Amino acid sequence: MTARMSLKKLSTHLGLAEGTVSRALNNYPDISAKTRKRVQEEAIRLGYSANPLARRLATGIAEAVAYIMPESHSSISEPFVSQLLTGLGDSLSQRGWDLLVTQSVPAEDEPEMIRKLVTSGRVSGVVISRPHKNDARIKLLQSAKFPFIVHGRSLQSEDYAWYDVDSEKAFGDAVDHLVALGHSRIGFVGAPTYYTFAQARLDGYRNTLVANGLPSDDNLIQICELSDDGGERGAGHLLDADNPPTAILCTTDVQAFGALAAIRARGGVPGKHVSVIGYDGLRIGRHTNPPLTTLAQPQAHSGRQLGDMLLAIIDGGDPKNFQELRSAELLRRQSDGPVWTERVQQAAQPHLPQC
Repeated sequence: MTARMSLKKLSTHLGLAEGTVSRALNNYPDISAKTRKRVQEEAIRLGYSANPLARRLATGIAEAVAYIMPESHSSISEPFVSQLLTGLGDSLSQRGWDLLVTQSVPAEDEPEMIRKLVTSGRVSGVVISRPHKNDARIKLLQSAKFPFIVHGRSLQSEDYAWYDVDSEKAFGDAVDHLVALGHSRIGFVGAPTYYTFAQARLDGYRNTLVANGLPSDDNLIQICELSDDGGERGAGHLLDADNPPTAILCTTDVQAFGALAAIRARGGVPGKHVSVIGYDGLRIGRHTNPPLTTLAQPQAHSGRQLGDMLLAIIDGGDPKNFQELRSAELLRRQSDGPVWTERVQQAAQPHLPQC
């Protein structure tokens, strides 16, 4: 039986230090592209394959990152999460690292879950998303001096790594767009405002209404759960009011899917009788009835950025140097349009439960 090609033998063959060969095989940026290419080509030619356990014991580094699922009864099935995980997995696979996905637990149990994760030795970094305004998870990871990155921001975000999209600007842009189409009664289906992003999107909506000379009317706002059912209930309350909105902004695309259903259930045509705009840019929005207009943020790209930034922090980078704010783009499909001037007679609807 041919002896297994070891890292030591490969290093001797190449005339390089074992540390250099190891870092070249793992795509570390401090090794030149020429050296990485040479090492990787020779490793393939000579049949070298790394022993993950031996490598972990030698380096003391767990070659895995954990993603903590956001709070939701079905978060693993959320399109927002699945697209984010695709990008995160792509980033980690470039270095041969693994992605551990862990389900969130009740808020009172989460600190203990994170402590166990940090001390388990199974992962070298953590990604969290949908942070709260004051997020205990962030404070815990900071006190443990454990590498992490946040998809989003808390109210105080100066001293940790994050990747975010400017939600307040996005919803301001959406209000401006609808006003330009002639809408003056614009409804809002939001999320619980202990989430930073939910508060920012509500602020963008309210502030831009006022900037356009329109009142910020609490009767046009429904705060609901982050689901299609929540979106349908919230939009239903708005549509059943004495003076319903001619357009509805939703905090997420998934809520907007429910809003489309609420309009259809009342005999309306989304995009014609009532405009709907979501947020996330989910691909599945191309296939709704009608295709959903949305404020698009590329989740797969977000995932890759989060992975790349976290790996750089694990390599010794200063977390404060890894903070990136992007802008969402208004992606017009068919669920928005000019204000419908003729009142459509709607049949009486049964009272829906409060969100």
